Amino acid sequence: MTSDPPRLSGFRTDSDSDFAFAFNDANFSDRLLRIEIVPDVCKSDEAAEMGPNRKRRREEIIMSQVDDVFTNREEQILCCNMPDRDDGVAHENEDEEAVAMIEESPSGEEAADSNDSSWNMGCTAVHRVKNIHISSPILAAQSPFFYKLFSNGMREQRHITLRINASEEAAFMDLLNFMYSSSLTTTTPSALLDVLMAAGKYEVASCMRYCSQLLRSKPMTRESALLYLDLPSTVLMADAVQPLTDAAKQFLVARYKDITKFQEELLNLPLPGIEAVLSSDDLQVASEDVIYDLVLKWARAHYPMLEYRRDVLGTRLCRLIRFPYMTGRKLKKALTCNDFNQELASKVVLEALFFKAEAPYRKRTLAAEDLNPSCHRFIERAYKYRPVKVVEFELPRQQCVVYLDLKREECAHIFPAGRVYSQAFHLGGQGFFLSAHCNLEQQTNCHCFGLFLGMQEKGKVSFAVDYDFSARLKPSEEYVSRYKGNYTFTGGKAVGYRNLFGVPWTAFMAEDSLYFINGILHLRAELTIRK
Repeated sequence: MTSDPPRLSGFRTDSDSDFAFAFNDANFSDRLLRIEIVPDVCKSDEAAEMGPNRKRRREEIIMSQVDDVFTNREEQILCCNMPDRDDGVAHENEDEEAVAMIEESPSGEEAADSNDSSWNMGCTAVHRVKNIHISSPILAAQSPFFYKLFSNGMREQRHITLRINASEEAAFMDLLNFMYSSSLTTTTPSALLDVLMAAGKYEVASCMRYCSQLLRSKPMTRESALLYLDLPSTVLMADAVQPLTDAAKQFLVARYKDITKFQEELLNLPLPGIEAVLSSDDLQVASEDVIYDLVLKWARAHYPMLEYRRDVLGTRLCRLIRFPYMTGRKLKKALTCNDFNQELASKVVLEALFFKAEAPYRKRTLAAEDLNPSCHRFIERAYKYRPVKVVEFELPRQQCVVYLDLKREECAHIFPAGRVYSQAFHLGGQGFFLSAHCNLEQQTNCHCFGLFLGMQEKGKVSFAVDYDFSARLKPSEEYVSRYKGNYTFTGGKAVGYRNLFGVPWTAFMAEDSLYFINGILHLRAELTIRK
């Protein structure tokens, strides 16, 4: 009687065959895996030389929930160690694969402290040796690393040697067990993370997926989220780990959604953490100018040296600033900011200015095409102050034309007594803003849409301004003047019209409303300083 061979590839379920009985059993094995265990520190105490930049072990971080973020263990030449990651610094051996060594001598009882200089390459002597009976078909089916190892001219070689750090031993043994049984005995987050790292190094996707699922089922904390985002790039890029890193990013975004409440915490986040937060479309922030200032402040605090600061801004953080939604004044500052490479600054500012000049439908098209999940440079965030487009003139008189677009949903949200403020813009050296209101008319007892022009509080300066409020109306879709006048402003004062369109709120918001074109209300304010 014959039976179908067991399915060994992919992620096995409880209904699949369990080969735990064959683990480390000579009767069901065709190879002997010699595991050489060395102390974690190489000669010259490289880890100690890292000084205050070295981070504590993951167990201490998760159990105590302190703010430090670990980096993985030191990588050694010809040793199967985890790659080390420090924020913003690339190491030559970061993506080096695990190394297997063929044991020329078949002796499995070799002394634990034997030291062959051809293999050690300057590392400390072997501390212990562990011999494990393995089945090459089972391991090869679960791991491309072992598949290549057993099929690359090593078919007849029965003894294979791997060298690992002492701190990796438990995780590696758990990983071997998993490849036979599809289960783990460990349940603590720190141990699961160790196994996940080992599974990533030896390319066991099913174990990576299993660890990722278990870690996602546990309560997320700020510290654990930062750990998951600081894994080596080879682990982070694995499809099996994406749900875990996505959950970590969502946790951090939700925690720091209101940036103004967590300025100090944000400034203390490591690079992966600040990247996760700034990639969100839903940040509650006054304007993109605030994001720009936050990024510069963070970069200056974490990278005091200009060369490194320019590098991390140019390669990691600049793409997270949505320059098209910054104010004109802040764009001018960005153009001359020494923290940015000048070529890069010119490129992003020019792109932002072209975007601001685009027609609304073209802006919507660009935003729809901006599909990069980590770099939505053409998509608006949940700004507290609505972006405006401003055209300024100096001659024959100081004048500016301000364009404010509001979505139908934004207008609906201000009912029955709310308001929406625009970003600040400047005329004659003074800051102004527009505000859209939902008002209740006393005479008719009906709600209506109002538009006001305000001057920011700044000193005792006052001057007279002519203003003209317009809106695009159907069917012509041209701007039509709705209200004009003049007013002598002083700091903190505002002027406008309580019922800009002369209709009740219900008529203003109706499906057949004359004032929304493709769901957008287009408003314009022309301001001129009176002589």
